[in-house]
Amino acid sequence: MTRAYTLKKRAEKQAETRRRIVEATVDLHSTVGPAATTLSMIAERAGVQRHTLYAHFPDERSLFMACSSLAYERDPPPDPAAWCRIADRDERLAAGLRAVYDWYERNAGLMACIMRDREHHAPTREIVDRQLAPVVKGWIEALGDTLSGPQRAVLHLALSFHTWRSLVSESGLASGSAVAVMVKAIEAAKEARARPVQSAAGVSAGRARST
Repeated sequence: MTRAYTLKKRAEKQAETRRRIVEATVDLHSTVGPAATTLSMIAERAGVQRHTLYAHFPDERSLFMACSSLAYERDPPPDPAAWCRIADRDERLAAGLRAVYDWYERNAGLMACIMRDREHHAPTREIVDRQLAPVVKGWIEALGDTLSGPQRAVLHLALSFHTWRSLVSESGLASGSAVAVMVKAIEAAKEARARPVQSAAGVSAGRARST
């Protein structure tokens, strides 16, 4: 009984240490960003030695995966299943965009850092492409199944974190107003025509005619 109790307490302590490390990583990723976060910074914030950190996470990738999982555990991305039950297309778009924009607002610090670092930091790009990109794809499939090509392009723009930040954080629109603007933009794109795709030979011929 004593040995079993000791093993249980040791396992609980290890789990607590692991979670403290991951929480410290999420906090740093939300403030300085993944690219600027060092293992020494994580160890200091978590209150552990570097060898303890390595014992739980032997490489940066495993730590980033755990960090992403904890962020999703704290605040899961909106589930598009509920939107699909809304028959009216504009209402469905508004409901979906509002849920996404509210999620962006709650996670603005972390999203801003990871989307910035994704452009130049390979580990961040891998995590975003592996975990967030499929989520956004699911949103687009749920909201864009009856939209034209140009409308789906505007929907893709509307679902971008950068669009939310531009409309709400930078331009000062309320989330509801930002949603209304993008729903109208998607509807207006119905009359737009997709740009025809030219072959390389066609492009060359067009340039030759213009000279």
